[in-house]
Amino acid sequence: MAIDLTGISVFLAVAERRSFRAAAEHLGVTRPAVSQTIRRLEDRLGVALIQRTTRSVSLTEVGEQLFQRVAPAIAEVGLALDAAADQDSAPSGLLRLAVSSIAERFISGPLLAGFADANPAVQIDVTVTDEEFDIVAEGYDAGVRLGEVIDQDMIAIPVSGEQRQTVVAAPAYIERFGKPSHPSELAQHRCIGWRPAPQTAPYRWEFGEEGREYDVAVDPEITTNDMWLMIRTACAGGGITFGMEETFRPYVSSGQLVPLLEEFCPPFAGFFLYFPNRRNLAPKLRALVDHVKRWR
Repeated sequence: MAIDLTGISVFLAVAERRSFRAAAEHLGVTRPAVSQTIRRLEDRLGVALIQRTTRSVSLTEVGEQLFQRVAPAIAEVGLALDAAADQDSAPSGLLRLAVSSIAERFISGPLLAGFADANPAVQIDVTVTDEEFDIVAEGYDAGVRLGEVIDQDMIAIPVSGEQRQTVVAAPAYIERFGKPSHPSELAQHRCIGWRPAPQTAPYRWEFGEEGREYDVAVDPEITTNDMWLMIRTACAGGGITFGMEETFRPYVSSGQLVPLLEEFCPPFAGFFLYFPNRRNLAPKLRALVDHVKRWR
């Protein structure tokens, strides 16, 4: 039987952490990708390796036996590969990145400044965009986006922890028009919408309630593709708006904006640095991956 090293690596990550979510974060992939890989490995072997419930993850008897025998062997393989890798190639050249405008932690400054300082021979070219496209076809080395929209054939490294979208409004707006108590009441309020590009529909506002996720198509009085115009308009009392909690945090802390409907805004997987699944990473990209891992 041919060895499924990918499946074994994913199995070990789940077995060590007793969590699909923690394994996904460690491997830099999505939780569904971990589940699918484990399922393929179990189907290939014809036995169950992991017991799953809504509250826990445990190994079956066969899974425990496999874990005890395989883990030391894989650790030795990793050491051998590390020793054989060429560590002398200094990162250099142009590193092109396509980054979402709402990836606040990545584009706020310190992360990239620290990377540039540690790698002076690398030229960093960052395009901030929310358009969906093939980063490989467009000549980018990597991108940064929310994990839920990254193709499963990409390698993904966490850049942030869990994120949350939230509804906010200025105190002046709330004083004049009051607060909505449920997302369904947003249709009765002035809303400020955001769209990623001129020819696309305004972003639908996403909520969660009693374990059910749904979205609300508000009818914005003001729509823009500029996040900062949206925020400034909201701070001026122009209406209620919706976006990443991390983006609004400075304005909430200063009292310019007030969070609304928080109980309907559940957390979700955050941002990931993603790139094609290549056998050998260019030193410049490997250096960025290592920097992001240390930064977290």
